[in-house]
Amino acid sequence: MIKFTVLTLFPEMFAPVRESILKRAQDQDLIQVELINFRNYALTKHKNVDDVPYGGGAGMVLKPEPLFAAVRDLPSAHGKRRIILLSPQGQVFNQELAKSWSQADELVFLCGHYEGFDERIRPLADEEVSLGDFVLTGGELAAMVMIDAVARLVPGVLGETASFEEDSHSAGLLEYPQYTRPPEFEGMKVPEVLLSGHHARIESWRRKESLRRTFLKRPDLMEKFKFVPEDYQLLEELAQEHPEIRKWSARWEQLKPKPKRRRK
Repeated sequence: MIKFTVLTLFPEMFAPVRESILKRAQDQDLIQVELINFRNYALTKHKNVDDVPYGGGAGMVLKPEPLFAAVRDLPSAHGKRRIILLSPQGQVFNQELAKSWSQADELVFLCGHYEGFDERIRPLADEEVSLGDFVLTGGELAAMVMIDAVARLVPGVLGETASFEEDSHSAGLLEYPQYTRPPEFEGMKVPEVLLSGHHARIESWRRKESLRRTFLKRPDLMEKFKFVPEDYQLLEELAQEHPEIRKWSARWEQLKPKPKRRRK
């Protein structure tokens, strides 16, 4: 089981983590989600957690005392704990980071709000992470997205390991197209290969479509992608079908295994 602990000023925002797959995972004790309102640790009579910034400027800044007190009041960690500060200045969250975090026993998310937080809060965290190159009103939405991304990697949460292994980004490629009944809808037909029952052909088609989608939609992902020997025939076919993919052929030709020389 992995535990998600969230330090936030707005625990009521986390209603979505009590629904659907995440709810079932909690009911089955596969994950645990604990919400802590760090306003309860404020030292002032009116429970103020923010103040005006030194030097002037717009907005309010989170004070260090409540967050420090809340973190120090956490129960002793049983296993590997990571404390994550959610900030637009942090490392951008991705699937590889989600996989790494899924090996932890507890993830603690520090959700900022308002204009920012006192710089002295940063040392509380093991790492600083951003959901992307944009700014949100607080860390709560980012925390929910990250909890969802990590939780679905916990064994048993999705039921079958293949469910997440075939997801976009899990293997470095975007996921292939998916279809269900009916076989034809408003003139749009399911590809014949998927109706054939021929598993090897279906797997080859799916691999080719994953390569196609990734080259056309996210070519940046192909910069570091490692092809397998079965890919090269599919790549040659894609190069004939798409001029924009053909320009990559020089790269994969360099990576293509050389045929073994026969001894005389």
